[in-house]
Amino acid sequence: MDDEAFWSSDPNVLRDTEWDKISSEFTNAGYREGITAGKEGALQEGFDDGFATVGAPIGRELGILRGLCSALLAFLSPADPSQSTSDAALANEVREIAAALVNVRFSDIAPPDLEAIAHAREHLEPSNAMTQDEDAADLTDPAKLNEEIKDKRDMENLEDLMAQVGSSNAPSVAPARPTTEDVTRLKARLMSIAQGLGLPLQWS
Repeated sequence: MDDEAFWSSDPNVLRDTEWDKISSEFTNAGYREGITAGKEGALQEGFDDGFATVGAPIGRELGILRGLCSALLAFLSPADPSQSTSDAALANEVREIAAALVNVRFSDIAPPDLEAIAHAREHLEPSNAMTQDEDAADLTDPAKLNEEIKDKRDMENLEDLMAQVGSSNAPSVAPARPTTEDVTRLKARLMSIAQGLGLPLQWS
């Protein structure tokens, strides 16, 4: 039977064939759109959760601490420099704290993303076991598990090196990065200075 005889024998064949084709195309397009929307929804949900529980609280606290430094420096700066030098030591301490806070990065004090690390480990552990390479990824270091984290950390290290350029007293070894404990100590020092000056602060 030739093609013309086949198509003319049943008028519904062409209709059904076209319908199947259109249905398949729409199904595939819908599947792709669903996958894309699902990924975007998961990303947005992850961002919202991370911002609300990690990013915003950390950024808010650092912002308050830096603002408190500025307020204390304004309070400790006399209108006439020749008057009242008793607060000069406190002002210098506040400047030291402010400089330390400026050096704090989000990556220094943000808690590790345990879910992302666990996900990366699932993919890296089998490959490490197969290769048994001495240079296999360190499963305890987030930068070894995530290329984006590694690139960001490399850029931050470069920024640290650039900051030391031109400084005659720059240390040969880069100083350790600040930690959450360091920020807590800086906060305690600021609160102590404010209380010593009789400035009531309500931290919330």
